[in-house]
Amino acid sequence: MFEEYHTILVYNMSKEIVFDIETQNSFAEVDNDMKKFKISVVSIYRYETGEFESFLESELGRLWPILEKADRLIGYNSEHFDLPIMQNYYPGDLLKIPHLDIMKHVKAGLGIRLKLDDLAQATLDDVKKSADGMQAIRWWKEGKIDEIKKYCEQDVDITKKIYEFGRDNRQLFYKSLTGDITPFAVDFTPAVQLDKNKINLTLPF
Repeated sequence: MFEEYHTILVYNMSKEIVFDIETQNSFAEVDNDMKKFKISVVSIYRYETGEFESFLESELGRLWPILEKADRLIGYNSEHFDLPIMQNYYPGDLLKIPHLDIMKHVKAGLGIRLKLDDLAQATLDDVKKSADGMQAIRWWKEGKIDEIKKYCEQDVDITKKIYEFGRDNRQLFYKSLTGDITPFAVDFTPAVQLDKNKINLTLPF
């Protein structure tokens, strides 16, 4: 009981932030040009508050100060998708904020990329995504903003649970070509000691 309470306390003291984005358009619609992507929703989970929050494109100005105070940003395929698209809106350099891209660790451990959904089903007892990015784009065009927020926050929650499992157990699971659920090692320890009093000053001067 004490260990469980201690773990919850440590989580809440952390300023790590798990995040995910949804876009208004697809790769085909932007001709694979990352600078043409437009954000519909960014959702985050803040360990400091224990709450999920979502921000529309017009609300991103409220998000930046939160990210700048983070110990670390945690995402899935975020280095090559989420952060470059968010960078289209941010005047500084988001890559200067400490960052964990879980997919990079998956590829380093297995030599292949896995979809978040496949990793979740193998690691988290068949937890499954409720939709996909293309559905979120259709919802945007239909004006179903609440559906996008709900879906994006679910992705954040799945990413959070995978992060916590990998951090605590130093392994995740995947389904092999033969259908076997197989473990592989991961290490989510920060490369450098995180400074909890630091503000990530990424703006140009």
